Amino acid sequence: MFNNLTKLTYQSFQQSKSYFSVGHKLLSTQLKNLLYPTVGQMKPASPEAIAKLQNRLNLLLEADWQDSQKGIYPESVLFDNSWADFFVNYPLLWLDLPQVWERITQGRYQDFSSTTDQEGYPSYYLQNFHHQTDGYLSESSANLYDLQVELLFGGAADPMRRRILAPLKRGLQKFQGISQKQIRILDVACGTGRTLKLMRSAMPEASLFGTDLSPAYLRKANQILSQNPGELPQLLQANAEELPYLDNYFHAVTSVFFFHELPAAVRQTVIEQCFRVTKPGGGFIICDSIQMSDSSELANMMDGFPKMFHEPYYKHYTTDDLVERLEKAGFEDIEIQIHFLSKYFIAYKPA
Repeated sequence: MFNNLTKLTYQSFQQSKSYFSVGHKLLSTQLKNLLYPTVGQMKPASPEAIAKLQNRLNLLLEADWQDSQKGIYPESVLFDNSWADFFVNYPLLWLDLPQVWERITQGRYQDFSSTTDQEGYPSYYLQNFHHQTDGYLSESSANLYDLQVELLFGGAADPMRRRILAPLKRGLQKFQGISQKQIRILDVACGTGRTLKLMRSAMPEASLFGTDLSPAYLRKANQILSQNPGELPQLLQANAEELPYLDNYFHAVTSVFFFHELPAAVRQTVIEQCFRVTKPGGGFIICDSIQMSDSSELANMMDGFPKMFHEPYYKHYTTDDLVERLEKAGFEDIEIQIHFLSKYFIAYKPA
């Protein structure tokens, strides 16, 4: 009885996030059309696509619930939501929208404030991804990012992130001969640390590491991760093309919502770096967007996404063969999973 009530609470919680996201999109679209009528819109999804998306969302949430029941992570993780951050940042998100729409109207894609330090970053990174102010290089961007992603995915961003945890823990069973404290896991492009926070809940004793190019996002990650009990993950500002770690150092490496923001050649370099730092027998998990081959009925949505949200490398990503790239780097036993709007590549370095 109690278990059924908890599941119903979880379903209601996710449904409320979904409804709120839809309401936000409708209201912001109406306001945008009033103030910036020339700003384009994505083509509406077909009834078939909407039905399939709803079914995929239902399957995602059921998988999320079932993993909590299997002990992959505690039930409490299902309700992890910072209401304090929400009430502070949601009004700020609205205040930023006129700048976003103005940037879209004028086609400004590398628009940074005069106080933003752009030195030392690769050119492909100096973009206003999602048209957001200062790209990934400001405190404001770091504060708004998680909320923006939640609204984009209808409140399903964390359930999609959590899909990496079951294969991650399964792959680590190969290293049962060593203590949990000696298990080292790296999250590449860790952003605000949201994925690392989920990992810490699922693996409280593992040694966690994260890299990101943005100092602002790493500061936000430290703030978020300090809320968890236990040892803080070790965070470093680093380019994923040159990971600052020894060969064969990590028992597992992950990367979430990162590869679609990389040019094709850089994707290969990053995969090869991840292979280099992974121990023999260790796993590498990529979570990112679905691709054209997975959902032809969502082709209009995938075609429109890079234009509406300024994702300059997304279109190529949707047709890129990441399995071939993983194999070229040396990974094997590659498994693919699809959950809602995300695709997962689970690969292993030969033992």
